[in-house]
Amino acid sequence: MVDIAARVWNHRWKIDPIVRSLLDTDFYKLLMCQSVFRNKPDTQVRFSLINRSSHVPLAQLIDEGELREQLDHVRSLSLSRGESTWLRGNTFYGKRQMFRPDFMEWFETLRLPAYHLERVGDQYELTFEGSWPEVMLWEIPALSVLMELRSRAVLNDMGRFELQVLYARAMTKLWEKIGKLRSLDGLRIADFGTRRRHSFLWQDWAVQAMLEGLGDKFIGTSNCLIAKNRDLEAIGTNAHELPMVYAALAPDDDALAQAPYQVLADWHEEHDGNLRIILPDTYGTAGFLERAPDWLAGWTGIRIDSGDPAEGAERAIAWWRARGEDPARKLVIFSDGLDVDKICELQGQFAGRVQPSFGWGTLLTNDFRGLTPGDQLAPFSLVCKAVSANGKPTVKLSDNPNKAMGPSDEIARYRRVFDAKAQPAQEVIV
Repeated sequence: MVDIAARVWNHRWKIDPIVRSLLDTDFYKLLMCQSVFRNKPDTQVRFSLINRSSHVPLAQLIDEGELREQLDHVRSLSLSRGESTWLRGNTFYGKRQMFRPDFMEWFETLRLPAYHLERVGDQYELTFEGSWPEVMLWEIPALSVLMELRSRAVLNDMGRFELQVLYARAMTKLWEKIGKLRSLDGLRIADFGTRRRHSFLWQDWAVQAMLEGLGDKFIGTSNCLIAKNRDLEAIGTNAHELPMVYAALAPDDDALAQAPYQVLADWHEEHDGNLRIILPDTYGTAGFLERAPDWLAGWTGIRIDSGDPAEGAERAIAWWRARGEDPARKLVIFSDGLDVDKICELQGQFAGRVQPSFGWGTLLTNDFRGLTPGDQLAPFSLVCKAVSANGKPTVKLSDNPNKAMGPSDEIARYRRVFDAKAQPAQEVIV
């Protein structure tokens, strides 16, 4: 096991790569990339960094030259032979050859496209433009680089013993959380913490701790590199990016209203079983379910990623029952801002009524709250989103208006088209 404090103390060489591999990304990005490669390969997109926590002055904390070094290093990466063999030959979700030969041939020669970086006040403007299959793969490494550089900036002035104590306290904090989860009967939980982790080494340690502490209750990790290295299940399905881009490409309001279902129709052709998970909240869960075609009720489950999680699960249960489906056979994945107390609460509330599962993210892989003066290592909300497709802006409404994004006039249009009801605003923790 790596001595993380010693490694942090010894960050003295020119560049210690934060992203070590193109597999240091979330599994859902690769699944979505293959779908985009098949269905929308010529779409031109623009992705942009969005710091929802504007009180964190990234441009003051992170040296621009060091940021460029890390981003340039990411652009130099390509799949190794062993990584390609793992993707081509491994079994994912019970399926061999999840990734088609034409996609793998493309991926094996890929280098990520250029980026644009500019300092704007106390923040960085970081954008990526080009073909959708290429640009979308920047999201996770870009976030990983910025999150870890922020961590390094805070840790840089700490002494060797101070670092040892900090990591010992963080390890104890996480191990106590795992101890609370150990008692939950029927728990199914995965690591979803790549995007806003403290560091790669810390995520890897957290995954090892979960594996030892929870055994079979820990079902895998979203991080492909860690899954490969630790012989774990790679976990993930799809994300808001797909309906956001499909919607932006819609030529009129009627096509816009159908865009979220077209995404899932394309997905239905490629995947079955536990990969058929509905993510309904991009433009409001209530309206999505009201207008959903009947065939979607036969899918395996649903992921709840915004709004009140218990309310979202109850809505899904009612929807399944109204369509003749047995909710007790359905998978409900909770994945929004979870921490251990909420996981325990939701498991107790829904076990037996559905098959609850949890994607534990930032507060698994980046919970250093209360461990430094001024709480300088507290996690914050940083995202990298598709903001345009073929020159048209993207929009996300969510079940939490604090997560909405897009031009105000387009948000108003989308709210009208999708008949989005008033939603209670909730704090965006991470």
